[in-house]
Amino acid sequence: MKKACVIGWPIAHSRSPLIHGYWIERHGLNAAYEKVAVRPEELENFLLDLPNSPYRGCNITVPHKEKAFEIIERVNPAGLSPLARKLKAINTVWIEDGRLYADNTDVYGFMANFRSCVPDWSPNTARVLVIGAGGAARAVVAGFLDAGVRSVSVANRTVEKAERLVEELGAQEALPLSDLDAALSRFTVLVNTTVLGMKGQPPLDLSLQNLPEDAIVADIVYVPLITPLLAAARARGLRTVEGLGMLLHQAVPGFERWFGIRPAVTEELHARIAADIEKEDGA
Repeated sequence: MKKACVIGWPIAHSRSPLIHGYWIERHGLNAAYEKVAVRPEELENFLLDLPNSPYRGCNITVPHKEKAFEIIERVNPAGLSPLARKLKAINTVWIEDGRLYADNTDVYGFMANFRSCVPDWSPNTARVLVIGAGGAARAVVAGFLDAGVRSVSVANRTVEKAERLVEELGAQEALPLSDLDAALSRFTVLVNTTVLGMKGQPPLDLSLQNLPEDAIVADIVYVPLITPLLAAARARGLRTVEGLGMLLHQAVPGFERWFGIRPAVTEELHARIAADIEKEDGA
């Protein structure tokens, strides 16, 4: 049996087994995809033992993405994709000739979802504002820059962290969150990459009134499916991009690596995972 897994701490909340399990069933594979709880102090041993384990590879979720990058950079630097090197974070690991290889598919996942939700989007005139400066923000900024947008600005509570991200990835501007209300009129795309608006977290305290009428608002949070930010954007008649699609699309390259088939993100899959999220969100 071909096996892969997702690791993190905690890991009980992960929907990855539902996603990969759907594809395994759909393609009639003799395969399994499991959750494995890995404490931070156990991460290095888990990864170094992976070539001798039953698993062909793994997905990596919080809080391990940056530390896992450092481990593989040390033991097999040639195994890191150029994008993983750029972002200094990984979320997908596989094994070749007994050695660890890794990539970051969050960029692909975000951009594939974004384009599917707003297929008429034109990058060459887009002025993008990314809220947050963590690992997810780095992936989103890299995706937009690679797409050739006109500009990318990064806003964060700690502006120094935003300034480092802008400098390292080649974005255009760092802003403090306190300056956003007045600045929103300059942007055609707004993306929240923070946990604000997630179930159990406070909402993102931001008025969207100054955004242009043709602006697009995206949120990488997917519990709840429609965050307060997306609800406010829809109330203004703005186009929105929800976060669940990013989760689905980022899973595609890993499944192909481990199981040899490139799966499709379908409406049926989206509906199945959305129903599971809504069940939890209403609990």
